[in-house]
Amino acid sequence: MEQTGSTDSAGIGQLLLALGEPVIGLVAAPAGLDIEINDVVIFDADDEPDPCRGDLVLIIGARGHRALRLIRAVARQGAAAVAVKIDHGDDLDELKRVAADMGVVVLGVRPEVRWGQLDSLARGVVEDARVAVVPEAGQPADLFALAQTVAALTGGIVSIEDSSNRVLAYSRSDDEVDELRRLSILGWQGPADYLALLREWGVIERLRAGDDVVHVDERPERGIRKRLAIGIRVDEQLLGSIWVQEGKHKLADNAESALIGAARAAALQLVRRRTGAPPGLQLEQSLLSRLLEGHIDPRTFADNIGAELTKPAVITAFSLNGNLPGADAAADPDAEADRPKFELRRSALTSLISVHAAAYRRRALVTNGDPRFYMLLPGLPEHSAESIALSLANEIVRAANQRLQLDVCAAVGSAVGSLDSIAESRAEADCVLDILTRGGEQRVATIADVRSEVLVSETLALLEKNPRLRDPRITALLAYDAEHDTGLVTAVLAYLGTLGNARAAARSLHMHTNTLRYRLKRANAITGIDLTDPYQCLFSYLQLLLETGSMPVRRGRGSGPASGPTT
Repeated sequence: MEQTGSTDSAGIGQLLLALGEPVIGLVAAPAGLDIEINDVVIFDADDEPDPCRGDLVLIIGARGHRALRLIRAVARQGAAAVAVKIDHGDDLDELKRVAADMGVVVLGVRPEVRWGQLDSLARGVVEDARVAVVPEAGQPADLFALAQTVAALTGGIVSIEDSSNRVLAYSRSDDEVDELRRLSILGWQGPADYLALLREWGVIERLRAGDDVVHVDERPERGIRKRLAIGIRVDEQLLGSIWVQEGKHKLADNAESALIGAARAAALQLVRRRTGAPPGLQLEQSLLSRLLEGHIDPRTFADNIGAELTKPAVITAFSLNGNLPGADAAADPDAEADRPKFELRRSALTSLISVHAAAYRRRALVTNGDPRFYMLLPGLPEHSAESIALSLANEIVRAANQRLQLDVCAAVGSAVGSLDSIAESRAEADCVLDILTRGGEQRVATIADVRSEVLVSETLALLEKNPRLRDPRITALLAYDAEHDTGLVTAVLAYLGTLGNARAAARSLHMHTNTLRYRLKRANAITGIDLTDPYQCLFSYLQLLLETGSMPVRRGRGSGPASGPTT
């Protein structure tokens, strides 16, 4: 495919064109507007600036003279551009002098603009620039198919754009196209003067503000026909827009509802377009997945990624907690509508894990196992491999919580002596993660933290494979309770789970101790089970755990943070 412009970063001019005066304006650009932006970072006035080479830095919590000092500080750390809040009537001369002295672009942000909104919009422009491509003629693409479908449903001429107003796809048409459509398709981007008009008319602002279809009236003097537009969004983040121009005939009566559905369908495709890994990284991630599944030998894997085969390595497994769209999401419109949001969250977590892993080990790899993520740390020191992985897992879970508001569990497998045995570390990490994701407060653990639960789980798996290993008295108790809804199974489980402490069991069930004891006597009378016999208690507990699927959840002990996401 032929790439248009830079596929790595967005320019200042592109950023200003996409966001426009209602959000941000140019104060000074000593070296012009061709400066490229690698990333967008937020800098709090109370913090010390980190290295930010080539980044756009949003300075929050400071204006006036205090902002001048901070602009100098982040410029020394390599910032390409800074954005600061500017009140109406502020003297901009000092800002311009600092910009010239430090060789940094200074952007002014309107006071009413929320920093979170600006961060989202600017990040969208930068991310879109990284994947800006023009498909080859005739190349099948989902967005082109979607544009053609929308054209058929609306009777109009369709184009789909990203958040920087670059054309991603359009419908084929022999109908009459207006000047805006013609120039957009020829240049693969909305013309600057027309975008300025749309911004002046409030069209761009309305696209950003909500999920409603925006009507653009015909402007014959400008060569603009009537059109409809809708933003493609995930929560407050604008990913792009869909435009439908009216041709010779009026648009269909259901054009607006078709646009609403198309925007929802396009959201998932734009998320995937943004979050797809570059080809080289895709290959390495695929190799790691195949290694963990046993489909490639460790030596071949090590040779391909440049890792040392015979040095210690660790696998850490991560899980994103919460209600996630499943395989049957297509049958549930609400679940399907949540999928773009879910994929953005998964992508953000993958990036977070990757950044932390690569900061420690250049050859570290992360793969998305769907629904789990796996991080490989190869070439670790022999005597501290597991503690390094554990410390890193704690750091990642904490950052996911605090920075991304994501509730994440991490399970650290034991260190193995070489990549030849990495499947053992992965299997152990999976067993530990199975325990963590059953509930409770613990978020990070090793096998040492949950060994008993893992052993019980594996014992239950063996019992499940051997149906003949059942006590008929417990089978009878389960059947009786299911038929009469007496609560006997719950009472027996609680009693056995508290090692025969009737008071503690009653408290856990929020009932009087005498009520619990009565139910235990009923269980004995109906089935003959003797809850004073340690062997009967042991096997009864295992069988009840198996049949009810009610393994007790973890509480906040062990290695990791014991808190969910902050809200």
